[in-house]
Amino acid sequence: MEKINKSFGANNVLTDVSFRLEAGEICALLGENGAGKSTLMNILGGVLPADSGTILLNGQAVSFASPVDSLDAGIGFIHQELNLINDLTIYENMFITHMPKKGAFLDAAYMKKKTTELFERMKIDLDPSTMVRDLDASYKQIIEIGRALMQEASIIIMDEPTTSLTEPEIKRVFAMMRTLKQQGVGIIFISHKLGEVMEVCDKYTVLRDGHMVASGFVSETDTRQLAAHMVGREVNTDILSRTVQLGEEILCLDNLSDGKHFYDICLNVHAGEILGVTGLLGDGRSELFQTVFGAMGKKYIGSVKLMGKEVKFSSTHQALEAGVAYLPRNRKENAIIKDMSILDNGSIVELPKLTKNKLFIDFNKQEALFAKQVEELRIKMGDRLDLITSLSGGNQQKVVLAKWLMSNPKLLILDNPTQGVDVGAKEEIYNIIHRLAEEGVAIVVLSSEAQEVIRVCDRTLVLFHGRQVGELKGDEMTEHSIMYLATGGNQNESVRN
Repeated sequence: MEKINKSFGANNVLTDVSFRLEAGEICALLGENGAGKSTLMNILGGVLPADSGTILLNGQAVSFASPVDSLDAGIGFIHQELNLINDLTIYENMFITHMPKKGAFLDAAYMKKKTTELFERMKIDLDPSTMVRDLDASYKQIIEIGRALMQEASIIIMDEPTTSLTEPEIKRVFAMMRTLKQQGVGIIFISHKLGEVMEVCDKYTVLRDGHMVASGFVSETDTRQLAAHMVGREVNTDILSRTVQLGEEILCLDNLSDGKHFYDICLNVHAGEILGVTGLLGDGRSELFQTVFGAMGKKYIGSVKLMGKEVKFSSTHQALEAGVAYLPRNRKENAIIKDMSILDNGSIVELPKLTKNKLFIDFNKQEALFAKQVEELRIKMGDRLDLITSLSGGNQQKVVLAKWLMSNPKLLILDNPTQGVDVGAKEEIYNIIHRLAEEGVAIVVLSSEAQEVIRVCDRTLVLFHGRQVGELKGDEMTEHSIMYLATGGNQNESVRN
């Protein structure tokens, strides 16, 4: 791609950007949210036209009027936003762009056979006839990757492919990427996880504010240099130390079980404390705290105490009224309303309290409350009435956080709070979490990233198949110890080793 330019109105998104990919090469495309990475790849994938510039494929100039044109040219695109149809089966999604027919009907038997063969190569145990709506986010991501492999692409664009995956699944994806590399496939890997870039990529290209600012071999750099290229300054990646001043006990769980996702959970969290909860796929942490938040109904045994008083929420409204807030994982599926404005997304939780005569919204009050959150969270945006989708991922996440902070919670539950945001936005969110703890909020961070809980949390509870298998503090919190426990290891051996 040579001297690609793209503008949306007066906003120059890409300025003379050039990008090269060789056969059998894995190249990282890096940059903060809004740097232009997705726009550049959308041009290559036929989703958007470039204003100017040239695309050369195998030395020949090409142009793509649609994603189908790009796909026919051998370019597979795994988008950051999953492009699966929930009301179709897995095998139908695998062939959605080129449905094979047998006479006048779709050849379902052929599609099932080919999907099964692919899953066997990928070492994935899934029934091709399963409805996509019945899959969790991690398996939906794997289906997207599988679909690109099914299309036998010579170039595969992977836009944040590991965001919803656990460590074993990520290793499986990397193994597939290395196999494709050996077969001569070129892979463009977009990720905010710089450790993954160092592990699996050969080269890197960095965009900042729509300009290409750095490129080279991964073997000749490190994560600190990559982060500095992305944000234009040195980024702190050290463990965030702070003096913990514990207040009253805010949450206490005593032998909490739902008989399916989690069993005999006992924990407490105090005001001013940041508790991490981590594990692998199926650890039950999200279901556990969705139960605390009233999103799973009353189907559990054991007790939930909030500020010393036993509660049993049957709805999220009750939990919110009691001072509990929950920022869910998978922002695009569970947290934002795409057709609503930034302002409405950031204040929707408090709208019932912002009405005049129980009929009309008090817009002045709504705007004043949201403006305070914009300032405190340093949300970068255009007009407050723009759609939420106009913002970068990091700023969308801040708006979602603002929505819950407006309720002034005593207990704030954050489920994968930095999922899909860049290194600069991560640091800002970590600083916000620490500031809230210092103000006396009890915080629970649910995260699949060991590095994240080590950096931001005071102590960490590790779950394995829905059971708590250990608790780590201070120097005990290492990636080795967390992973050892998360795979069913013994805590005493983990700490000793």
